[in-house]
Amino acid sequence: MSDTDGKKPLGLSGGARSGQVKQSFARGRTKNVVVETKRKRVMAPKPGTNTAAQASAQGSKSKAGATDAEMQRRLRALQMAKAQEAEDAERRKREEEERAADRERRRAEAEAKEREEREREELIKQKAEEDERRKREAEEARNRPAGAPAAATPPAGGDAGQPQRQRNLGPDARPGGPGNDAKRKRDDDSGKPRGGDNRRSGKLTVNQALRGGEGRTRSLASMRRKQERQRQKGGSSGPQEKVMRTVQLPEAITVAELANRMTERVADVVKSLMQNGIMATQTQTIDADTAELIIEEFGHKIQRVSDADVEQVIDAADDKAEDLKPRPPVITIMGHVDHGKTSLLDAIRNARVQAGEAGGITQHIGAYQVKQGDTALTFLDTPGHAAFTSMRARGAQVTDIVILVVAADDAVMPQTIEAINHAKAAGVPMIVAINKIDAPGADPDKVRADLLRQEVIVEKMSGDVQDVEVSALKGDGLDQLLEAIALQAEILELKANPGRAALGAVIEAKLDVGRGPVATVLVQNGTLNTGDIFVVGEQWGKVRAMENDQGKRVKAAGPSVPVEVLGINGTPQAGDVLNVVRSEAQAREIAAFREQQSKDKRAALGAATTLDQLLAKAKADESVSELSLVVKADVQGSAEAIAQALEKVGNEEVRVRVLHSGVGAITESDITLAEASKTPVIGFNVRANAPARAAANQKGVEIRYYSVIYDLVDDVKQAASGLLSAEIKENFIGYAEIKEVFRVTGVGNVAGCLVTEGVARRSAGVRLLRDDVVVHEGTLKTLKRFKDEVKEVQSGQECGMAFERYDDIRVGDVIEIFEREEVERTLA
Repeated sequence: MSDTDGKKPLGLSGGARSGQVKQSFARGRTKNVVVETKRKRVMAPKPGTNTAAQASAQGSKSKAGATDAEMQRRLRALQMAKAQEAEDAERRKREEEERAADRERRRAEAEAKEREEREREELIKQKAEEDERRKREAEEARNRPAGAPAAATPPAGGDAGQPQRQRNLGPDARPGGPGNDAKRKRDDDSGKPRGGDNRRSGKLTVNQALRGGEGRTRSLASMRRKQERQRQKGGSSGPQEKVMRTVQLPEAITVAELANRMTERVADVVKSLMQNGIMATQTQTIDADTAELIIEEFGHKIQRVSDADVEQVIDAADDKAEDLKPRPPVITIMGHVDHGKTSLLDAIRNARVQAGEAGGITQHIGAYQVKQGDTALTFLDTPGHAAFTSMRARGAQVTDIVILVVAADDAVMPQTIEAINHAKAAGVPMIVAINKIDAPGADPDKVRADLLRQEVIVEKMSGDVQDVEVSALKGDGLDQLLEAIALQAEILELKANPGRAALGAVIEAKLDVGRGPVATVLVQNGTLNTGDIFVVGEQWGKVRAMENDQGKRVKAAGPSVPVEVLGINGTPQAGDVLNVVRSEAQAREIAAFREQQSKDKRAALGAATTLDQLLAKAKADESVSELSLVVKADVQGSAEAIAQALEKVGNEEVRVRVLHSGVGAITESDITLAEASKTPVIGFNVRANAPARAAANQKGVEIRYYSVIYDLVDDVKQAASGLLSAEIKENFIGYAEIKEVFRVTGVGNVAGCLVTEGVARRSAGVRLLRDDVVVHEGTLKTLKRFKDEVKEVQSGQECGMAFERYDDIRVGDVIEIFEREEVERTLA
């Protein structure tokens, strides 16, 4: 049965036409294939098939396929757009007329001013000519013979000079002259925008921006937004009067800050700079002369200020007498170490401060306030160790009364003398407290005699310095000491103004892990309140909280009150002055100025060093061994004292250099610095945190912890002593005299010697003396006894000696035999 039985062949139905396509294959094979092409079907409308509904629908549609409702909406939108355009054109016309009137007014004012200036100059010139003419006529009258007729003189101030003045002014300068008409026509022409009412006249080009000519006008949407903003503000759409300001101009200013001070757009300021040939962004800094040119172009006034004027915002006005109120005295306890300063303060406070100090010595400045009846007393306890010189100096500078504590069994010591000098330099009255009067061997009179040698004359020796004998352990004499303090404070009549902005001194500063930077501040004037913005040295901050000496929170601190201040952005230096300012911006500006000043000062010190000085220093450093350290302490005063004490360690051969000293725990950055410089890290009353300990173990950095400054300085001295070169000591062990000189082949001259004293050793050094003058120093090549090589030869025996690389030996020369010994040295 055939495949095509009962079936039609596969193909396109209907209007298709057949054809053949010849296909080509590899190896020259071809094949004809029958294909069918479908013809395009054309739909022709049949007569009578359009119904009435179709005709109606075709009649209701436009060429664009829109309905009548859509056409109506489009027509209304078009009419509204035309009305809006007409309204915008009318508004632009009004604005153009207003601008033209404003230009005409300004031009008229300028012409009037110029005309007045010319008239004034002409009047001055006429007056000068009139004076010259009168002088000339007076000369002619004196030189004219008697009886000659006088020349006719035109009336002064008449119209004789008017034509000349008009000629001098010129045709263009006269009101209504042709020059003014031309100028006015030019102004009017320049005021009209080119392009008519075209709101989209093209893109703004660089030349148009630099030339300042007309560019692309504002869009319709932008104008509508502007009208809406003016409608919300309730203002008019007319031009507003520009506000002229007085701009404070420092030596250098950024473009953005200049625009802010002028209240102008930054883009306008940048454009003005570009027109003056300066390409600058808003973050770039320009000098004062360039900024002055820009300010003048914008029509503002200029007030030049220097960088140092930023500190003038700090209120330094004198207080009025009626505002001054009595304040508590500030008493500083000073003296030698272990003379009982802190124990005396403990007895006054009924506290146990001394028991909490490491090693039994005070290593910080402590500030305390004690109530004595109705009066408050502020005490500062300073360290007595030699390393804390700067702390004692600060204590004397901020105090009113100094209590000089001297132990009756120890008399006047070096730090006692230093405390006396600090008190004298600060001009502070002293009260001598002779402590430990109950100790064995106490001699208060010896103390007074020693003080007399230091020009401190106490009352018992007919002087004006009060002295009180006390015992800190038993409490004897404390009442008399407090009475002496009250008497001295009454004589001083201490007063301050608690109603002004606070002024204080930083006694101590530290970095607390939980609270951040903390400063112990003694308020000297005014009242420090919570929330006050202040600047202290190169740091600034806002008082977040304050704590008194008992650890209690307080809201305010008046004059002579010590408090711990929290809220500083960094750790200040001990001794910095705290000033309260009005705003945070002022505090930031003052702190940044002081920081920049400090950087410039350090840079100037480095720049002042000449190349010759650097070379000389490098040459000198070649022979100097250096021990570098990284020091971290708990408070700023301790770090300063340690750095000063370590700088004194060393001599001309070795020295100690503190690479970095700071406040707070030992961090990973400290370990990195120590590892790079191959130095140990010293922690004073601080510890390393976990990352720092891990980094130290990994990099092999040594960390040493100390709590007493004695131990720290002693260990550093011992380490620095290890860098000292050993001292070479010579020990003379014998003498030998040359009796005969032999010439030996292959050896050279050999001396036949007799050991006259001591012993001759092969390993020892020798000197050849000729007439007691050293002619050679070296070592022995050989030492023989008969024909045998020996190590040593005793006194009274003969031997043969040959010198290493030296043959000039003679009969009668003396050989000195010695040994060298290395002796370790230590720093004093």
